[in-house]
Amino acid sequence: MKGDKSRPKAPSGHPRPVRSMDLARIERGVRLILEGVGENPRREGLRETPARVARMYQEILGGLFENPEIHLKTVHKEKHDEMVLIKNIPLYSMCEHHMLPFAGVAHVAYIPKDGRIVGLSKIARVVEGLSRRLQVQERLTKQAADMIMDHLDPQGVMVVVEAEHMCMSMRGAKKPKSITVTSAVRGVFRTHPVTRAEAITLIRGGLSGGKEV
Repeated sequence: MKGDKSRPKAPSGHPRPVRSMDLARIERGVRLILEGVGENPRREGLRETPARVARMYQEILGGLFENPEIHLKTVHKEKHDEMVLIKNIPLYSMCEHHMLPFAGVAHVAYIPKDGRIVGLSKIARVVEGLSRRLQVQERLTKQAADMIMDHLDPQGVMVVVEAEHMCMSMRGAKKPKSITVTSAVRGVFRTHPVTRAEAITLIRGGLSGGKEV
């Protein structure tokens, strides 16, 4: 409701949803699309497609009804003030411009302040929660950096996302395998070029023999 200050704010660019996904409406929409492209939604191969698509959207866009901030609520104290880097976090999202997927990996680095750290899996869950919604890669990268910066209050955060967009590979420019890279840097990663360069070196190949998280 307009003016309701009690409603929590969503990450930048996304209003907080107030109800669950309307699967029946999605099914009706898919039937219209099938008819619009000249198909028969009543033929055997397509009869269950609207329901399947609705369930698929419920799964892959489920992040619309989650608040990834909850994964950063439990903070641990550890005597560590050096860089923490989680590389190659798998990422799957849906471009809001054409509703086609983009997929790739995210790399997240942060430098704790006052020993404040969070479980490594929680960082991956933040990326996942922000990804499972209609997105643009630039916003996703910024949201992840800002959320970690706001809730962990580290010395700095750096997020790099590398992804292939089906809206570039399948249509339009038709350039498969082209990769879009976006970054967001906060705190010391922005103000200290040496620190930023160290993170980039580690992302690009440093300690590549280690296990992926």
